[in-house]
Amino acid sequence: MGVHQHRKMAPASVGVGILSVSTTRSIDDDDSGRWIARQAGKEGHDVRFHQVVTDDTIAIREAALKAIRDHGLQALLVTGGTGITPTDVTIEAIKPLFAKEMTAFGTLFAQLSYEEIDSAAILSRAAAGIIGSTVVFCMPGSKKACKLACKALIFPELGHVVAHIRQ
Repeated sequence: MGVHQHRKMAPASVGVGILSVSTTRSIDDDDSGRWIARQAGKEGHDVRFHQVVTDDTIAIREAALKAIRDHGLQALLVTGGTGITPTDVTIEAIKPLFAKEMTAFGTLFAQLSYEEIDSAAILSRAAAGIIGSTVVFCMPGSKKACKLACKALIFPELGHVVAHIRQ
């Protein structure tokens, strides 16, 4: 079956959660997370969860696993903590939980990011993979980066990815 047939069979609505990683933001000033939630709703997805968690490996892991377990998420979108400062630990927290990694996500995000911000794109790490039966996307915390990842990569394929995980 080709990609176009797979997309036709994919669910139009997916249960989505947003986990924002930050030591400075709260849910009230989480512009990136709020944008993702609004856009996911516009795309027809069911936003079931939105939380801000501090930049701490254990806190991030626990929040992600609890969100997946308690909210029946098919997708978890994690924003923030993907840079290279000592406190950026999202990738270190989430990546070990992946049963399968979707390596093309990081590569494609870096390529698209390079087209927008030039060589500064090397400072950002993005990752995606499968935890249980949930797809997890980790992207930078800037609203511009979230828009790029969501519009160009995540939302166009979200139902398609979920359909494959369900098989």
